[in-house]
Amino acid sequence: MEQLRRAELLHPRVSVWAMDEHRLGLKPILRTVWAPTGQPLVCPVHPRYEWLYIYAFVNPQTGESRFWIVPTLDKQAYQLVMAAFAVSVGAGDEHHVLVVEDNGGFHVPAMQGHPPGITAVRLPPYAPELQPAERLWKLTDATVANRCFDSLNEFQTVLGEQCAWLETQPDLLTQHTLFHWWPLSGN
Repeated sequence: MEQLRRAELLHPRVSVWAMDEHRLGLKPILRTVWAPTGQPLVCPVHPRYEWLYIYAFVNPQTGESRFWIVPTLDKQAYQLVMAAFAVSVGAGDEHHVLVVEDNGGFHVPAMQGHPPGITAVRLPPYAPELQPAERLWKLTDATVANRCFDSLNEFQTVLGEQCAWLETQPDLLTQHTLFHWWPLSGN
C-alpha cells in the first residue's frame, strides 16, 4: 500500500484500521445449535423490523477496536462516528490513521474533509472478503443469536455489553481479522 509508505515517511506514528457497518435489530438471527437426539428445539421468534447499526473499527495488527451503536446508517452518522473515532485514537499531527473501508455510498466526509490525522482508503467494490472488519459480525452477533427481544432497548443493552467485552479482547480480534497480507505498520 503506497499510501501507508507515504504516511509513514510523513508522520511519526501511523496505524492502519479497518471499518465496517452492520445492521442488527429485532428480526431474529437464527443459528444452528446442538441438542440431544430426539429432543425438539424451540426457538422463539417474533420478527419485527426495527434496526440498529454497529460501526466497528479494528486494528488487525494490535486487536484494538472501537464500536459505536447508532440508530441510522447515513452520511451524517458516518461523519459523527468518524470524528468520534479520530478523537478516541488520538489521530492528528503525531498519529496518522489509515482507515480501510468499503465503497458505501454514505461514506462521505464532512465539507472540510475527514478529521485531522484520518485518511480513508477504499476497497474495490463488491469485495467483502478483503475487509477484516467483516469478520467481527460473527462475534458481535454471538449473544443475540437465537433470542427474541421484547424491545430495541433490551436488544441494544445486550449488544452493547458484547461490544464492550470485545473491546477488551485484542487477541481474539487479531485471530479473526489479521489477514496474512494485511499491511503492518512499523511503529
